[in-house]
Amino acid sequence: MDESTPTRRRFLASCGVALGAGVAGCNASPFGGGDDADTGPEGGRPDGGTGEVVDPLTPAGESSDQFDRFDDAGQERSGTYAEVYDRTSPSVGQIQVYTPSGSGSGTGWVFRDDYVVTNHHVVEGAEDISMRFSGGGWIDGTVVGSDIYSDLAVVSAPALPDSASGLPLRDSDPSVGAEVVAIGNPFGFSGSVSAGIVSGVDRALEGPNNFSIPDAIQTDAAVNPGNSGGPLVDLDGNVAGVINSGGGDNIGFAISASLTRRVVPSLIRDGEFRHSYMGVGIQDVGPLVAEANDIEQGNGVYVATVQRGAPADGALRGSTGQTTVNGRTVETGGDVIVALDDTPIPTNNALASFLALETDPGDTIDVTVLRNGRRRTVELTLGARENAR
Repeated sequence: MDESTPTRRRFLASCGVALGAGVAGCNASPFGGGDDADTGPEGGRPDGGTGEVVDPLTPAGESSDQFDRFDDAGQERSGTYAEVYDRTSPSVGQIQVYTPSGSGSGTGWVFRDDYVVTNHHVVEGAEDISMRFSGGGWIDGTVVGSDIYSDLAVVSAPALPDSASGLPLRDSDPSVGAEVVAIGNPFGFSGSVSAGIVSGVDRALEGPNNFSIPDAIQTDAAVNPGNSGGPLVDLDGNVAGVINSGGGDNIGFAISASLTRRVVPSLIRDGEFRHSYMGVGIQDVGPLVAEANDIEQGNGVYVATVQRGAPADGALRGSTGQTTVNGRTVETGGDVIVALDDTPIPTNNALASFLALETDPGDTIDVTVLRNGRRRTVELTLGARENAR
C-alpha cells in the first residue's frame, strides 16, 4: 500500500485499457494485418539512421507567440485548428516499436534538440525503435530514460529532420472548458488531429502497484490506440499534456505539463526519475470514515496503514481499531493528514500532486495531522519509491 488509491481508469503498463478501451498505443491494429498498427503500403519494418546522444538541455521555451494569420504565400489560414496543426505537427512523429513478443506503434513529440517524449508503455520492452516525422523518412531511436510511475519516456533520435523543433510546455494547467488539440497516429493513421475541450483537471490515473499518476488532464478530444505519447496542445501550440489513455464516451487523459516538466529532464540526465515516498496507505475522508472517527467529512486524508520501516514509520499512525457504521466495518484511530508544509491536503490526489510536483526524496516536510481529535505537526523525511519494472 502507498499514498495512492484506485481511480476510474485501470492503467496497464505494457498496453493498457481505459474505461473499456485501449490505452492509446496498444500493439494490435483493429484493422487486421498483424501486430503493426501501420498496415498501409509504408508499413512493415522501416529502415533508419543512427547517431549519438548529445548532452541534455533544458526544456523548450515556456510559451509561444500567437500564430500568424497568414502563411508564407500571404494566404489567410483557414482557422484556428489548422493553425495549431500547421505549427505543431512537424514536431510530432510516429513511433514504431519492436519487442520480443511483437510490434506496436504510438506517438512522440520533440521536447528539445533530438529528445522525443512519449509514454513508458509505448516503448516498454523495446529492442528496436524507429520514428518517422513529416519532414523525413524512418530514423532510429534509442530509449534514454523511462518512468513507469508517470508513464513517461524519452527517446533520442539524432537524425531528426530540421522541421522537427521542440514544442513548449504550458506553465500551468489549462482552464476547464479551454479548447485543446490532440495530434498523433491513431490506428497508424499518421499526422491525425482531433479537437475538443479540457473536461477536467487534477485527475488521478491509477498506476502500477497502487500508486497513482496525479495532476492529469481530462479531455473530450478523440484519442485512440496509437495516440499514446502524443501532445495535447492549447490553441497557442503549447503542450498541455502527454496523452496516455482514451476510451469510454469522449473521455481521454493526458499527463500534465507540470509533471512532464519535472520528470523529463531527469530522464534525459539520469535515465530515471526518483519519486518521493511516504509509505502509507490512505483514503479520502468519506461519510463512514468521518462518522467513525468523529471528524469533519471531506477534511483531509485518512491514514489506514503505515509500512514498517517506511519514512512514515514512527511519524504517522495508522488505524488502531474498527467500528461499525450503518452495518459496515470502518477503521478507526488513524491520523488524518490535513496539510503538508502548510499546503492544505483535502484529498488523496492533492497529497499525490504535492509529493510529485513539490518535493524530492530526502526532503523533510511538516505533516499536519488530526490525532485523537487534536491538531499536531510532525516532521517526516521522504524516501524514494522502489523502481518498478
